[in-house]
Amino acid sequence: MAGGSRLRAWGAALGGLMVMLAVLTACAGPNQYYEGTGLHDATAAEVAGGWENVAGTRVVLHKDGTALVEKLDGKGFDFEDGWRLSGTGTWQLADDDGGGGQVVRLALTDRTRVEKRSPAPAADPLAPEPPSTYSWFFYVDRDPHDGLVLFFLYGDPDIGNMYVMTRETG
Repeated sequence: MAGGSRLRAWGAALGGLMVMLAVLTACAGPNQYYEGTGLHDATAAEVAGGWENVAGTRVVLHKDGTALVEKLDGKGFDFEDGWRLSGTGTWQLADDDGGGGQVVRLALTDRTRVEKRSPAPAADPLAPEPPSTYSWFFYVDRDPHDGLVLFFLYGDPDIGNMYVMTRETG
């Protein structure tokens, strides 16, 4: 009987370890699914300028490291809350030493306006108030014509939705 008890104890310990590993990997966040573009040759001068997307978002990254943000949605699961932030802040181009590639870190430091995305998502009475400051990081990639594209992931990371910003056109 002692051998059977020992076997059950090992089985219980192994089962507990498997459950703990499953919980830890399930909570790893959206970055567990995406490791970056691998791009390392963009310059800050190349990133500076106006960016837009089809939803009416506009971001201007000034050469001095300041930024203007208009109607920028939240990243990750914050996108589901439906708010869009406008204001001023700072930005910097950073390179991931782990090989993932370059990112633009954008920080909204002075919010001037909050809007709801249209069509507005279903109102959640438990949704938090839109933040007064916020930070995004955009992956940096190149399009087929060697121009830069900035993007972040939003919503459920299993789906892989990309919020894409392209150079302003006029």
